[in-house]
This record gives sequence, structure tokens and C-alpha cells, in this order.
Amino acid sequence: MLEFLDSYAWIFWLGLILLFVVIEMLTLEFTFLMIAIGSLGGLISGALGAPWYVQIVVAGILSLLLILTLRPPLLRVLKRGGDPAKSNVDALLGLEGLVIDHVTDSAGHVKLSNGDIWTARVSPLTENRELVRGERVLVTAIEGATAIVVPAQRVEPAVPADRKEPTT
Repeated sequence: MLEFLDSYAWIFWLGLILLFVVIEMLTLEFTFLMIAIGSLGGLISGALGAPWYVQIVVAGILSLLLILTLRPPLLRVLKRGGDPAKSNVDALLGLEGLVIDHVTDSAGHVKLSNGDIWTARVSPLTENRELVRGERVLVTAIEGATAIVVPAQRVEPAVPADRKEPTT
């Protein structure tokens, strides 16, 4: 039985490598790729004449070393190239808009700066008041298909100290 394991262990290693590569293609997290490379180490040690139990130890140690040393930098490189642009709800938070239909704490409509028209409500953090047509707002949250808005703060340009305001 042990001779059978030593003679045909390479088939077992090839099957494991193939299985781990397929799983890696589905998960894309580099864990199974490291285990596949570790299994390749077991296959090579078997080809060099190591008994089956040494092949398992070599594959296990190599897989563990690769997971702990090579996988983290590969993940950092993979994530570095990600698109930094916000999308979906995250892209709407902080957008300015214009009230097109009175907005109260229960209903209203706003046109956001990206061109979308949204059902809107005044944020509960804002004092109870209506936002009138033409007033500028800021999106603070999204609840379902409703934008939660607050009045936008208008920032007046600062007048330099050396320029005096004309008095009339």
C-alpha cells in the first residue's frame, strides 16, 4: 500500500493543483493559488524521491510560508489599482441640489447636481421647516429611494482687509 502511495502520489498532487487553481479562479483572493504552489512543491519533492509523508509536509510548509509572506503584498498591489471613484449611494452623499418642489419632513423633490431628480425629505437634524423652490440643499443620507437633505450653507467670499467696502 505504501509503495502505491509513493508510486502514484504525483497523480494526487496534479489533481490537487488543478482543483486549487480552479477554486482560485473563482475566489480571486490568492489563498488557493498559494496552496496550489505549495502542492507543486509536494509534487517536485515527490519527483526527487521523497516519501509521501515528506511530500505532504513540504506542501504544507511551503503553502503556509507563501500565504504568510507573498499573499499580503500581492493583495496590496491588486487593491492599489482599484477605481477610487465613489459609486451608487456613496456618490450621492454630499451632492448639492436644488429644490424643485417644496421639501418637508415627509415629502418633496430635489434636482441633484448630477442631473437626477429625487424624492426628498428634510433631515431630522434640521429644525422643522420647509425648503422652498429654488433653495440649495445638500444630501446627507439616502433612505431607500429618498434623499435626506439639509439646507446648503452659503459661503460668502471674504473681503481682503486692505479693501474697504464702499459705504453709501
